[in-house]
Amino acid sequence: MRILKELAAELVEMCFAERRLTLAVLALVAATGLLVDDAGLERLAGGAIPLFGSLIVLAASVCRAAEMVAPQDTPT
Repeated sequence: MRILKELAAELVEMCFAERRLTLAVLALVAATGLLVDDAGLERLAGGAIPLFGSLIVLAASVCRAAEMVAPQDTPT
């Protein structure tokens, strides 16, 4: 039972470690739900929005993390 608690704690920590990424994905899913339900967007297009949107959010997150880790080369 203890290992399940540790596993759950690690998953929660991993999910909320980067708040921008978590909030961006939640906003993307919420916006897609609103577009499909309220605006009458086709369900196939509604499925493509989270697919490509998540890839864009992930790429932006990786680029942001890479900039924080490795300093930019500055000309001297």
